[in-house]
Amino acid sequence: MSSNTAHSPRRGLLLVISSPSGAGKTSLSRRLVADHADLDLSISCTTRPMRPGEADERDYYFISREKFDDMAREQEFLEHAEVHEHRYGSPRKPVFEALEAGRDVLFDIDWQGAMSIAAGAPGDVVRVFILPPTMTELSRRLHARAQDAEDVIQRRLGRAPGEIRMWHEYDYVLVNEDYDAAYSELVHIYHAERLRRARNPWIKPHVDGLLAEDI
Repeated sequence: MSSNTAHSPRRGLLLVISSPSGAGKTSLSRRLVADHADLDLSISCTTRPMRPGEADERDYYFISREKFDDMAREQEFLEHAEVHEHRYGSPRKPVFEALEAGRDVLFDIDWQGAMSIAAGAPGDVVRVFILPPTMTELSRRLHARAQDAEDVIQRRLGRAPGEIRMWHEYDYVLVNEDYDAAYSELVHIYHAERLRRARNPWIKPHVDGLLAEDI
């Protein structure tokens, strides 16, 4: 599937997707990026250890806390926060370069990062929150993915209610009970937001041309 359009220029958008750990934001995000040629995944920097199956510069830039602190001090992040005892940050420069070039950027981040990005680029951000169908299912998914020790899983579950309470700060809220259905809804949101008048400055000259035609 492609999201290419014959009309240009257009300004890109920042699609922010958040959820409690295990609700499905990462699998939905990766599929959306794979299916849309104009959508890039923002690769965050993090100080947490690499998980099995992850790769540096594909899933995250895995850096030391000292390097992270240097980048934060130089204001190189669009947003940064501490989550689950580790630090995460979104590099600023490539994001705004993509927007100006008419490309869209997806952020797979927590609610703290979502609020920071919305404050820094309010006209460009679309926020989507992913909810689990039940807390029991959330626990099952965290255990099934077998990426974290039991104490880490319990900390994530303990923080989930506080994260879920932030749902009202988002433009859209999806319940990921059926993965394919949730993905379809996410695609519809993305396509509709790309068509917003404010993101398509080509419309005015097109209209002016229409009105100038002799019929």
